[in-house]
Amino acid sequence: MNQKNLIEVDWSKIPAPADDGGAAHLRGLTLPAISLLATDDTSVTLSALSGRTVVFAYPRTGEPGKISLVDDWDMIPGARGCTPQTCAFRDLFAELKVAGAAQVFGLSTQSNAYQTEMASRLHLPFPVLSDEKLVLTRALNLPTMGVAGLTLIKRLALIIDDAEIVQVFYPVFPPDRNAGDVLDWLKANPAKA
Repeated sequence: MNQKNLIEVDWSKIPAPADDGGAAHLRGLTLPAISLLATDDTSVTLSALSGRTVVFAYPRTGEPGKISLVDDWDMIPGARGCTPQTCAFRDLFAELKVAGAAQVFGLSTQSNAYQTEMASRLHLPFPVLSDEKLVLTRALNLPTMGVAGLTLIKRLALIIDDAEIVQVFYPVFPPDRNAGDVLDWLKANPAKA
């Protein structure tokens, strides 16, 4: 299937993911000291960051005009919507910062080169982290799905305060509302000084 438009999606025609309990263990966990390559050519260790960090994870962004990873991508619950989710975080980035997010990151298992192209094309004001080798994914036992021989992170968002996961959004549907839900939570739960 050719992906003509990655942004405009009729969510009523896309199956919603079920809460399989795959993220139930994450709240309260302390992040391990794992460095990931970011699209701004830095190495980021989330556990070393101070303040409040927002990390939203997604399976895989597409490229306009390119063939989907698999023909039935849109029918895999939770697969479709990576670009709308990412663009929503882009569009609300300034508000997320005002609401207390010291930093915002995207996260997927795609290569840094692939994500750097996407970050440039979508004009992202935040870096995207590559967990291509699944080091953080396995260390945190993040929920994953296997598609076309690849291990992909299921869509979720984490709020991290000084290396501790304090809030988890999972499952996320529709993806384009995730940034707004995170923003609402940040406003209702100011970081402790």
